[in-house]
Amino acid sequence: MKLMYEWMQEIMHLFYPNLCLGCEQTLLNSEKKICINCWQQLPQTHFHLQENNLVSERFLGRVPIEHASAMFYFHKDAALQSILHALKYKNQTTAGELLGKRMGYLLQSSSWMNDIDILLPVPLAKAKLSARGYNQSEYIARGIHEIWPIPIDTTSVVRNKNTKSQTTMTITERMENMKDAFAIIDPERLRNKHVLLIDDVMTTGATLESLSLCLLSSIPLKLSILTVAYAID
Repeated sequence: MKLMYEWMQEIMHLFYPNLCLGCEQTLLNSEKKICINCWQQLPQTHFHLQENNLVSERFLGRVPIEHASAMFYFHKDAALQSILHALKYKNQTTAGELLGKRMGYLLQSSSWMNDIDILLPVPLAKAKLSARGYNQSEYIARGIHEIWPIPIDTTSVVRNKNTKSQTTMTITERMENMKDAFAIIDPERLRNKHVLLIDDVMTTGATLESLSLCLLSSIPLKLSILTVAYAID
């Protein structure tokens, strides 16, 4: 029976290869979605251990953030880009949970996480959510929740307009693009809480700044920010 099972596994891999989302190499039976080599090579920032870092500096003097961090550096054409692309555009939601879980483990060395009351994934506009079928940031939050059993809030804030792609925009254009992009539906749930905003990649920070200003101008609360990656090129 064991030989039959191994033979069937080989046949399945031949027609439906179980490949790593990062490097497209065949995964071992013990590996899930991402191979151990890609996990080991993800470039950690260690920002969660630094009060002042490249993420927090983006909001300095603009938004009063308690803590701000990204767990990995984002490089074009690197494994993390492939993993995040699969998460966002190829229905590989498990990748989001795995990344969130890895982030949760790393955050065990951060005492400030003990003060967080709510995990709030950055919401998608209805049109984009309908087209994609899911919010990738919610799956990242689910992975973090496995390690830190903090409530996830996906209903108190909505994105009320489908903003244009910001890939080629300047910082000023991105801020204008994100103006009035969010609305608060249930302020009482967030009142006087310490909310951790969750997103996939931070580039200029325009989206997170817009959401932060929307929240802070409407409700008494504390805000912190956490993303999977920080884009440096």
